[in-house]
Amino acid sequence: MLRKEKFTPLQILALTLFAIYALLPLWWVIVTIFKDNGQLFSTFGLWFGNKSYLSDNLHTLFTRDDGVFSRWAVNSIVYAGATALGSVIVSAMAGYAFSAYDFKGKDALFGLILATIMVPSTALVLPLFLMMQKMGLLNTYWAVILPGLVNPFGLYLMRLFWDAGFPKDLMEAARIDGAGEWTIFQRLGLPLVRGGLVTVGLFAFVAAWNNFFLPLVAVSRSDLFPLTLGLSVWNQTSSSSGQEPIYTVIVLGSLISILPLVLAFLTLGRYWQGGLANGAVKG
Repeated sequence: MLRKEKFTPLQILALTLFAIYALLPLWWVIVTIFKDNGQLFSTFGLWFGNKSYLSDNLHTLFTRDDGVFSRWAVNSIVYAGATALGSVIVSAMAGYAFSAYDFKGKDALFGLILATIMVPSTALVLPLFLMMQKMGLLNTYWAVILPGLVNPFGLYLMRLFWDAGFPKDLMEAARIDGAGEWTIFQRLGLPLVRGGLVTVGLFAFVAAWNNFFLPLVAVSRSDLFPLTLGLSVWNQTSSSSGQEPIYTVIVLGSLISILPLVLAFLTLGRYWQGGLANGAVKG
């Protein structure tokens, strides 16, 4: 049996302080959505005001600018969902190719792809903008989705999962029995690396959902904004145009915008954790 570790009072104190530090911003957000702008600056920031304005904030959030917040939420779901699905497909196929086949320059090509992880995403925004402009894809969904389909880190993870989860003997046996490469990949391989698919999909979904700079330069129509960009524009316009600030409404929108991420991790967490464990054993 595993021996239970006992924490010292100093360790308990340190963990408690760390938990408070980690949860304090979330508590501030929860308190803020119950206030209006007046209470936000006139009451203690970490406690509720004497009156709840949650319903008013919700009404403003979903009716402001003809209810464009709902449109932004749909856009974010489309961007993140399509990017995650496409990234999983591309990474799974490319990872399978690097794991199952030997070809000239394989290691050099794989190393070159991994080297691109070191390039900051912000440095790629301008080249991607120019490419999308040449292709006539600006102010379309494709301008935000297509760049996210190529995921070097996802390729790296999927190669690890293929190496760890798909025995070469099984692959050779299937080939001897006359199975084609697509059948081997789809029917035999994918069920064995399901944890890896979920892991790559979650990483791609979170990255696409939180993406800000690419939509900032790729789309200029408000009906194509994701939540990250739309809420930022609201914050800037309400502060600089002389309108009444809507800080509490923006905080409420930000809180709602993270709910899909929480739901995704709660729903797929067991596959994700198992996938990371399998990849770590191989790595």
